[in-house]
Amino acid sequence: MAADVPAGSAPASAADRRIPVTVLTGFLGAGKTTLLNWLLAQPGLDSAAVLINEFGEVGVDHLLVEKVDDTLVLLDSGCICCSVQGDLVRALKNLFMRALRREIPPVGRVLIETTGLADPAPVIHTLMEEPFIAERYRCDGVVTAVDTTHALDQLGAQREAVRQVAMADRLLLTKCDLADDDARATLAARLAELNPGAPQIEVRQGVPAEGGVDALFGCGLYSAAGKLPDVAAWLGEERARRLEAERAARSAPMAWRKGAPPARPAAAPARHDEGVSSYVIRFDEALQWYGFSDALGLILQVYGERILRVKGVLNVEGDPLPRVVQCVQHVAYPPTSLPAWPQTGPLSDRRSRLVFIVRDLPRSEVEVILASLAGQAPSAEAA
Repeated sequence: MAADVPAGSAPASAADRRIPVTVLTGFLGAGKTTLLNWLLAQPGLDSAAVLINEFGEVGVDHLLVEKVDDTLVLLDSGCICCSVQGDLVRALKNLFMRALRREIPPVGRVLIETTGLADPAPVIHTLMEEPFIAERYRCDGVVTAVDTTHALDQLGAQREAVRQVAMADRLLLTKCDLADDDARATLAARLAELNPGAPQIEVRQGVPAEGGVDALFGCGLYSAAGKLPDVAAWLGEERARRLEAERAARSAPMAWRKGAPPARPAAAPARHDEGVSSYVIRFDEALQWYGFSDALGLILQVYGERILRVKGVLNVEGDPLPRVVQCVQHVAYPPTSLPAWPQTGPLSDRRSRLVFIVRDLPRSEVEVILASLAGQAPSAEAA
């Protein structure tokens, strides 16, 4: 049975009364706690609750967080990506019920700081799939802190660091004041390959260089009422298309001069980000929703472990509004409808497009399922 893709949709600009949850992740030493301390000192965050997760029997990191009160819960029974998921559900339930009973002030936002070795996907699954939680909380976005001075080595050696970057809605480049221009530029290019749709924001001395608090909040399509989100930037289609073309060019056979043998490349150590890629699939005609959702559900079921994220803006038969889909591994977000199609930019052509961020999953396999079940072949134009 294929994974379920929710059938309903709601306008992205509609008021959503659920409590927004921001997941702050990043590899060991990336500066998450420094960012959290800065964030909690900003005006307007008095109603924020904080959940901190770490390894070990005794909590340490929470002693560094300046806001320690009844709305801070330390999850120290294990990594949030595995055994602690039950603790996360209980903590969110207790937080909501305590506020409902007026034992604590109303909670306006939740910040979850994961351990540096956590995979953020199970946290997102909990927010989306656990019925009590999903009705009262919504994922406002995944924010990943990236240590500019060490990230390239971490991405090459640590699978968790790659997943944290690939699943991010925003990338905060920390310790930029300690890295030179060349190092920052090299890292920025590598991050763009792993996650072409995530904006990169430099952080200096623990403070985002631009955007302020907004650098961490409102990462997805749940924008303020009446504000049309920048869907083209969120989708990252143009950058993904460019990167895919560059990868194809690099892998194409090279023409050698007569009599000149090809040079043998030097052996390189295996990199954990080697198999991560992004690509775009587009459809020229409007899609029949149920056929498409069945096809996408089957893809999530069969390839879920190899799919990091899927983002899509769809032209659906009978729906005058653009429909947005998002997936993390084998789980799909409830779809939303944007207020209108953009009049300018790449989305003004009203063609459906899906951006996949995957590991070791060729686009040809995905295209076959989509074409056979959705009843329409992808665009013949190179995507």
